Amino acid sequence: MELNKRQTEILEIVKADGPITGEQIAERLHLARATIRPDLAILTMAGFLDARPRVGYFYSGKKPVQSVTDSMIGMKVRDFQSIPVVVAENVSVYDAICHMFLEDVGTLFVVNNSSLLTGVLSRKDLLRTSIGNTELDKIPVHVIMTRMPNITYCEKQDTLLQAAKKMIEKQIDSLPVVVGNEEGFEVVGRITKTNITAAFLSLSDDHEL
Repeated sequence: MELNKRQTEILEIVKADGPITGEQIAERLHLARATIRPDLAILTMAGFLDARPRVGYFYSGKKPVQSVTDSMIGMKVRDFQSIPVVVAENVSVYDAICHMFLEDVGTLFVVNNSSLLTGVLSRKDLLRTSIGNTELDKIPVHVIMTRMPNITYCEKQDTLLQAAKKMIEKQIDSLPVVVGNEEGFEVVGRITKTNITAAFLSLSDDHEL
């Protein structure tokens, strides 16, 4: 439900000064009480306002949809990223599998001696290599990893919506968060579907969306 201008103004008045009577709200808006009666009814039925006899209207805590949308748009990767899980290029596939399960992640980021991103390893990459292969300790991960320019990444200033769109388009579970320099990309974090889900759910804390 999207509120009109007057309904938004009423909501802001009640949030700031509630409990407040309908007459007082109308006076603040320089309108007749009858004029705003439909707006108050809509806001109350929608759950944005509560009303008590002889007390007045007060804010229920529910956010308008537009407010929630604005909050989602403003969420940045830097505020929700988690610690990246990285391995060196010369690590064996066997060690990478062990590392992945010990860290309980679905993706490993591969870095070179300068700690710059050179590849990405997914569960599928490791599983594909493991099937029918008994010498996993002899295969370095740089042989099977996805390399640049085929790595999808994001930056700290990107929004969570941008990151989510990249994941959906590429059908992947996480993105490395990088900072670029003249030599390449340094991995400074990771953003996952779980990060994004938790961030969006935080919008509903104490609110019925």
